[in-house]
Amino acid sequence: MKPPFPILLTLLFATVFLGACGGDKTVSAPPGLPADEVTAPATETSAPAVSDPAPAAPEVSAPAPAVPVEEVKEVAEVASETAPAAVNSVEKQPMKEGKAAEQGKEVATIGGGCFWCTEAVMERLEGVSDVVSGYMGGHVENPTYEQIGTKTTGHAEVIQITYDPSVISFDELLDVFWQAHDPTTLNQQGADKGPQYRSVIFYHSPEQKSLAMASMKKLNESGIYPDPAVTEITAASKFWVAEEYHQDYYRLNKDTNPYCRVVISPKLKKLGME
Repeated sequence: MKPPFPILLTLLFATVFLGACGGDKTVSAPPGLPADEVTAPATETSAPAVSDPAPAAPEVSAPAPAVPVEEVKEVAEVASETAPAAVNSVEKQPMKEGKAAEQGKEVATIGGGCFWCTEAVMERLEGVSDVVSGYMGGHVENPTYEQIGTKTTGHAEVIQITYDPSVISFDELLDVFWQAHDPTTLNQQGADKGPQYRSVIFYHSPEQKSLAMASMKKLNESGIYPDPAVTEITAASKFWVAEEYHQDYYRLNKDTNPYCRVVISPKLKKLGME
């Protein structure tokens, strides 16, 4: 027997009303179908299913470009300037102008590019008792390495050598000097460019001046270099001691500083010093 029509209408209204008001979404499983395989019907307010996002493709880094020698030195300088030893650089004292050498010793002052290189070479010579890195030839008092780098102070990076003339002569020092750098490039040694890297001999006596001029003339006549030397030969002026972290640089940093391995070590090997 069919239910009376009013009862059917009432049941239909209740079903629609409950669905519209967000009633219980639980749906009974039909006979023979497990309950865990039954899902509630979606309504207009149901959120759409969101699938897990696909994993992002791994980023591929471009191969690192080769680092030029000048950038290697730049990194080396930054590392050196931030090293603990650099803290003492503000306490540096200039060497007095005309300071007398120890008894039986003489002083020579030369510049041939970065003083890290020339210092490493000259301190290996028999008869040399001391090599100090510093600045000479400029117009600024007590200059810093940073000021020298602006190329406006007029200074050159130099080393001051204390030597025993009974063991090694000034002329012999110059013979090594010509081999330790390229005296034919103006204001440049390899990747180091600027007037602070100029080739220069600062003489301390008329005798040193004469020997320097004769030595350079001999070099030019030898044809060792295809171009003539542009080395400046001028009277010594006040020598300013460079910051502490520049002193004895190669010996203290050869195993950690890339500039030492790339530039200085090959030069020492070429001269048979390493």
